[in-house]
Amino acid sequence: MSVQESTFHGFANPVDPSPAELRAWAYHPDSVPLSSMPPDWDLLVSGDRLVMTLFDLAMDPACPARRFALHCLYIYAADGIRTNFRAHPKRRFRKLVEQAERDGDELMRTWAHNSRVLLARPDLFVYRDWCEGGLVRENRRIG
Repeated sequence: MSVQESTFHGFANPVDPSPAELRAWAYHPDSVPLSSMPPDWDLLVSGDRLVMTLFDLAMDPACPARRFALHCLYIYAADGIRTNFRAHPKRRFRKLVEQAERDGDELMRTWAHNSRVLLARPDLFVYRDWCEGGLVRENRRIG
């Protein structure tokens, strides 16, 4: 079940999009290409305010921007784990991982697996994999 607008007319403030704007864009990502977004936009949107929206988008195989949303979930997980959950609540992170394990497809189960491995072994963090999309592009399990 996905809510899709017929068109997306852009962000009021791309540095701080609303959940509704992010969702609308995700189903029409060509309307505002990633290349036109502010630098490190993926890092900007990968916070607590949008994580539930990103998670829903990553869980939807029909979402055209699914891989972007999944990439943001990898950033979110790494940011939480590497800051010992000062950046993000550990309880929310664990709930997302459990839901991905329970209800997700292979891509989401791989994210959950990798997140649990990094939680147990933070020394396995590699910036390229977690923050530059390596694990999304390769869809591989670590550990």
